[in-house]
Amino acid sequence: MPAAEILATLAAGGFFLTGLLTGVWKYLQIHQSERGEAHPYVNIAHRTALLYSFACLLLVHFTQLSQLDGTLELLAVAAQVLFFALAVLSYVLHGWLGDTDNQLRRPFVLSRWRVPGVMMGGFMTLLIIGEIGGFLVLFAGVILAL
Repeated sequence: MPAAEILATLAAGGFFLTGLLTGVWKYLQIHQSERGEAHPYVNIAHRTALLYSFACLLLVHFTQLSQLDGTLELLAVAAQVLFFALAVLSYVLHGWLGDTDNQLRRPFVLSRWRVPGVMMGGFMTLLIIGEIGGFLVLFAGVILAL
């Protein structure tokens, strides 16, 4: 099995497990809350992890169809998986810290610290490039193979 396919498969399993575990966390928060609600970022982490698990299955399928160089496919998958993971991690952190209900609202915060706008903007730019660029590489490989 090619490395890109292995990475995407393992990521699918890891994100699915994260989705299941954050689902337990979400339930516990709902159960303990007087309003019957979990923190917004616990909800987001739960849903996002589940969605990314299925997105990674799509990446598995695309790597199977693509006829691009294996190293290029691995880089494309790795970029997407990295930014998927960083997004879920940020949601888990905000859910655990309970520091915000909107990480993109100014001022940007992480616990009691303010995050400079240039860091947030730079990260979001890299995320967009990594996720969309990585997918475009695999999609081009599929189109060429068809």
